[in-house]
Amino acid sequence: QVYLVESGGGLVQAGGSLRLSCAASGRTFRNYAVGWFRQAPGKEREFVASVSWSGEFTYYSDSVKGRFTISRDNAQNMVYLQMSKLKPDDTAVYYCAADEESNGAYDYWGQGTQVTVSS
Repeated sequence: QVYLVESGGGLVQAGGSLRLSCAASGRTFRNYAVGWFRQAPGKEREFVASVSWSGEFTYYSDSVKGRFTISRDNAQNMVYLQMSKLKPDDTAVYYCAADEESNGAYDYWGQGTQVTVSS
C-alpha cells in the first residue's frame, strides 16, 4: 500500500511559479512510476507529467511542456512538480498518483491540492 499526500498549491498570478510536492509512504514507492494529473471544474481529469521509477525518464503533456518540470527524490520518498509561467488555464486540482507496474495504470492517488492562477 502506498499513501500519497500533495502540498504546495495556492493562489498565484499569471506568469508566476509554484512547486507542488507529493509525499509518499511505503518502502516500495521508489519502484513505482509517478504521475501528476489535474482536474479543472467541469472538465475531465487530464495527464500533466510523469516520471519513471529511477527518475531517468519524464513525460509531459503538450500543454505544460517547457513550463513544468517533474522530478523525484527516492531517498526522501518525494516527487515534485515545478510549475513556471503559469496561466489561468492551469487552474485545477492537482493530483499525484503512483503506478506500481509502470504500465500507465495508476494504482494509488492522493487527495489533491488546489492551484489557482489569476489573470
